[in-house]
Amino acid sequence: MADVLAFRGVRYDLAKVGALSDVIAPPYDVIDRALQDRLYSASDHNVIRLELTRDEPGEAGNKYERASKTLRDWLRHGILREDDHAALYVYEQTYEVEGAKHTRRGFLGRVRLEPFGQGKIYPHEQTLSGPKADRLALYHATGFNLSPIFGLYPDPDNQVIRAVEAGLRDRTPIVATDHLGVENKLWLVEDQQTQATIRGLMASKPVFIADGHHRYETGLKYRDERAAAGELSGDDDPANFCLMMLVGMSDPGLLILPTHRLVSGFPGLTAEALREKLAPEFEVTDKGQGEAGCRAAWEAIEEAGDQDMLGFGTVADGRWVVARLRSDEAMDRLAPEHSPDWRSLGVSILHVLVLDSLLKPLGSPSCRYVHLLGEVLESVSARGCDLACLVPPAKMEHVEAIASGLETMPPKSTYFYPKLLTGMVLNPLRRLEG
Repeated sequence: MADVLAFRGVRYDLAKVGALSDVIAPPYDVIDRALQDRLYSASDHNVIRLELTRDEPGEAGNKYERASKTLRDWLRHGILREDDHAALYVYEQTYEVEGAKHTRRGFLGRVRLEPFGQGKIYPHEQTLSGPKADRLALYHATGFNLSPIFGLYPDPDNQVIRAVEAGLRDRTPIVATDHLGVENKLWLVEDQQTQATIRGLMASKPVFIADGHHRYETGLKYRDERAAAGELSGDDDPANFCLMMLVGMSDPGLLILPTHRLVSGFPGLTAEALREKLAPEFEVTDKGQGEAGCRAAWEAIEEAGDQDMLGFGTVADGRWVVARLRSDEAMDRLAPEHSPDWRSLGVSILHVLVLDSLLKPLGSPSCRYVHLLGEVLESVSARGCDLACLVPPAKMEHVEAIASGLETMPPKSTYFYPKLLTGMVLNPLRRLEG
């Protein structure tokens, strides 16, 4: 079962740090050097100094040791303070994409860790060893979950979030605006009856990891190491849990952005040559040239609402086409080890059939990934790729079906926007002194 508990979170004392907007940060995996520097400059207490510490030549110790020292100093001086009572934390994000405003609401709690395939928590992405080693070193150094994992649960009637909201009692939220203009709000739910109700409602529900797979697996590794060392105090030891944001799959603000591919490795590829290569498996339709052609191709994909239509822009001649797969036969033949749900994904069709099969004689492709049409158009205009590929976004039913079968989706299949902030509330993995 999914075991969800309230906990005593550690949060910034705003009387000492000022605006919360100045001390929060995105998760480590979307922070480049320029943003890291910007966050360092925003405040001496920005959580970037814990989440993604800079390599500082000449400073004693490695970056994990420096993060640990910084955290201890902040706790000692009351910059960070543990809440007096266990709480669930309602977390709301209001954001804009392609001119439309959305609001996504969920709640943060401690979720009991369990190995994938042995309970009710399911992954949908593969993980890499490097990020897990990095996060494990940080867990050992700090003893904290600094950023939440993003989990989804089925709740067609929004029963769970309504029960959580019943415990708010019209309290004023804590507010932070991030570097992308996303407004983040946090409320504490300290009512024990509400917490018990939520634990009961969540007990029978599966949870699907939307974002934070590396951190989840790192949490398992950290727990197992502490258990092997005899350092766990019992079933409710904090290391048995991870910090997780839980959002109902029916939340109207839950948005999965498409992840378009900007492909290099096909120099000089034209729309006519592309059409010739795709023709055996796809019905190819011309959508025009330049920005108008790109937008027409994307409109056709959105209107179709299916996974079997892809858009392609050939940079050499500026043309755009859409291609609809004629049948499942080729994917069944090329990826028999995968489920029909996996084989039907647009991203699977693009990589398995188009890039790795039909276009393979033309070269060895490499991909960059973007999410907005403006980013695609910018790259095409700058001739930063040879082939722009528009991919329909996976939907929640695809995530649920594939993850439930203990199968992972292809890399870069989903992008849940916006990212959850680091610094709204932290989760101790060891009991704090005092």
